[in-house]
Amino acid sequence: MTHAEIKSALLASYETDGGINHFDGVNLPTEESVNQLARDFMHLLFPGYFQESCLTKRDVPTLVDHLLREIETRLSAELEKCLRFNRDGDAPSRARELTAHVLAQLPEVRRILQTDVAAAYEGDPAARSVEEIILSYPCVLVISLQRIAHVMYRLGVPLLPRMLTEYAHERTGADIHPGAEIGTHFFVDHCTGVVIGETARIGNHVKIYQSVTLGAKSFVTDGKGHPVKGVKRHPELKDNVIVYSGATILGGETVIGENSVIGSNVSLLQSVPANSIAYYQADAASTIRPRKNKEALLEELIDWVI
Repeated sequence: MTHAEIKSALLASYETDGGINHFDGVNLPTEESVNQLARDFMHLLFPGYFQESCLTKRDVPTLVDHLLREIETRLSAELEKCLRFNRDGDAPSRARELTAHVLAQLPEVRRILQTDVAAAYEGDPAARSVEEIILSYPCVLVISLQRIAHVMYRLGVPLLPRMLTEYAHERTGADIHPGAEIGTHFFVDHCTGVVIGETARIGNHVKIYQSVTLGAKSFVTDGKGHPVKGVKRHPELKDNVIVYSGATILGGETVIGENSVIGSNVSLLQSVPANSIAYYQADAASTIRPRKNKEALLEELIDWVI
């Protein structure tokens, strides 16, 4: 096909294959602007780690002031686009209000992120320093952006929360929906292939490994066969749960009780009592039994550490 023929065919497809065009509509958030927003958030949350030159304590107020102004301007502009998309009648004013609320939550987000970094250091014998974790562990980026996106999600912001977490997903291979509720001291070891759905709930001091899925068992549909939005579809992990690599836990009514351990490659569609171990056996269903006193960690039962 010639250039003119390709152009003509594409223009025709825009008319016949609708649903993936956006013509004459509101200006949507741009990928590069949102990605820059994600990078600026990381610089603000972890000052001194991602700058090109050494940051002195004397320079911190100037840096924070600069980053806050940059983020405030960009965030307000992108939020306004999202609100216009959502047909908000007072998008500019509402965007400024939401921006102020999100920025006011950043100190609390930092407080919780400190517990996540501590959990990574305490939970990985390969970690040699906090600096190594912040600079190179993918879970830091994924969890940090999810926690900020979750603030926006709770405020009802469309588009932007998911775009922020998708930046982390693209960088790390871990997909944590901004709607997921996550407690303190959360560690995702290796990170790659992890999927955590919108309505998942995760308690405090939870550790999961690569390729873990907290997913939906089925979808509730309306009379026309369309999925019903906002229904609890994903599982809950209570405090002090460990989930090893390749495990799949499904269902909105599935609850993994406190202090339980889910072994590698286990597939669960039902709840697990507190203080239990679930492990995979070849040619058999997953086995669930109470943890013994000596089994403080699953490694004492079988070495599944990567």
